[in-house]
Amino acid sequence: MAADGPRLLAFDTSAAQCAAALLGTGDAPVTRIEPMARGQAERLVPMLEEMLADGGLGWSSLTALAVCTGPGNFTGLRLSVAAARGLSFSLNVPAIGVTLFEALAHGVPGPVLALARNPRGGVFSQILRDGAATGAPRAGLPEPADLEEGMACLGYDAEAVARTLGHGRFDPAAEADPVAVARVALERLAGPHRAPVPLYLRPADAAPSSEPRPVILDDL
Repeated sequence: MAADGPRLLAFDTSAAQCAAALLGTGDAPVTRIEPMARGQAERLVPMLEEMLADGGLGWSSLTALAVCTGPGNFTGLRLSVAAARGLSFSLNVPAIGVTLFEALAHGVPGPVLALARNPRGGVFSQILRDGAATGAPRAGLPEPADLEEGMACLGYDAEAVARTLGHGRFDPAAEADPVAVARVALERLAGPHRAPVPLYLRPADAAPSSEPRPVILDDL
């Protein structure tokens, strides 16, 4: 991408990592992936600032933000989506949400079965064609009637799922590529988009708080 084009910063903390990609600083995207099971809340913004500084940029240089909205780790999703929404508001630039399924399927032609890990066992899945969803995400695998010949299985446990379904094409990369997140968002930049929200496909493990809910002034 030319240096005078849109500058878009994408990031992801839906898995055990801080990952980010910066498009618009030259021909190749700038990426950084730091594996970590904890400490993402403390590391995310400093890492993004380091990436911008390395490219001689500041926050005001950005045209847009992108964030992986999951499915994934509850805490990580809340962190990155909240960061994207807060930065979007403060910088007055759009923040675009991209699901893990969309990131996995980006650039893959034809029908795709995108897979994400279900922490309670098994997988979450969604069918896409040429990067666009053709059905809603779901827990478990699609019905046999929804599968197509030559469909690629991408993501978590893709090799085993491909064997089970009798499909030969698979890619086991199970986490969002921040460059794919950025490129999907860039394709949407000119169109309508709303503030990103986490994609939760199962209830939270934590029990609801027993404390009284906060008082909302509009309720009074």
